[in-house]
Amino acid sequence: MLIARSVHPLPGESERKQRLLALVDAFSSRRILVLGDLIADEFIYGEVSRVSREAPVLILQYDTTQMVGGGAGNAANNVAAFGAQARLVGLVGADPEGRRLLSSFHRGVDKAHIVRARGYRTPVKTRILAGGVHAARQQVVRIDREPGWPLDPGVSVALAKKIVPALDACDAVLLSDYGSGLVTPALAAVIRRRMSQRARRRPIPVLLDSRHRLLDYRGLTTCTPNESEVEQVLGVRITDDARALERAGRALLKRTRMQAVLVTRGSRGMALFEPKQATVHVPIFGSDEVTDVTGAGDTVIATFGLALAAGGSFYEAARLANYAGGLVVMKRGTATVSAQELAAAIASDHDTSLENWSQEEPAQGRRK
Repeated sequence: MLIARSVHPLPGESERKQRLLALVDAFSSRRILVLGDLIADEFIYGEVSRVSREAPVLILQYDTTQMVGGGAGNAANNVAAFGAQARLVGLVGADPEGRRLLSSFHRGVDKAHIVRARGYRTPVKTRILAGGVHAARQQVVRIDREPGWPLDPGVSVALAKKIVPALDACDAVLLSDYGSGLVTPALAAVIRRRMSQRARRRPIPVLLDSRHRLLDYRGLTTCTPNESEVEQVLGVRITDDARALERAGRALLKRTRMQAVLVTRGSRGMALFEPKQATVHVPIFGSDEVTDVTGAGDTVIATFGLALAAGGSFYEAARLANYAGGLVVMKRGTATVSAQELAAAIASDHDTSLENWSQEEPAQGRRK
């Protein structure tokens, strides 16, 4: 089954705004399965006291430490922050970091399907942030502690058998592939087949966020790569070249056989590609003076997936994801957005006059 084709609406602003607000209201009744790599994002905060005599480095007076979920964990936290139910499936180690990570999740995240594995080390990304009393704290270094990725292929096979019960009663599935080997094209195919067998009036969207091997996946509902990931997998340069972006988006659609591709472009906004539809270019919401992009992609896919699960078109889901992405990059660290914040953004900045549609493809679906 297919998601309803996007209709690029040209009615009054009031109708458009009310439609998006209604979708946000529906978030709280949706249940989303989030499957993927669980990463512990650790933030160590301190104030600059002086320059060391031992080396030309800053000495920080320690303040506090915070740990939150990264990767699939951040996507699940974002789903829960919107008021929806997030069922999280992943792997952590039987170590102190794994325990701290599990205790950090939003109360709306169901952790029953997370596996604690002996001999596996929970991946940790430690960011050290420094600042004075009257100055913003800036990241000065990041330390990555990885568990020896990629995992044995048998781990993904075992997980595929375990997650079938977790798929029941879900309205959407988010796959978060950070390269550990836990999420694989074979696992995605199992999920896609399972979802297609369910008797539902609306399809169950399966969304993918894959850092390095996007082209290995086929036939899912949609994906949300950023522009640099698109450049990497296709071996192209895009920057400000609109034609290069158009060719890249169309190539991704053809090679992955997905129903839509949403490319996030940082300060340039987003571009939504659908077969036989004109490309929609959505400008960035809010200020282009970004505070922190950590985990922004997780917020985008969480919002995109919730909107599709609530009955939105790809176009409407992209609009909501654009609002959420613009909000979260103005927050420090691995952050989330609430339904109230998203609704306020829609109400205060509902102007589509800056949107434009590429003429590379026929403008099918637009109302005159």
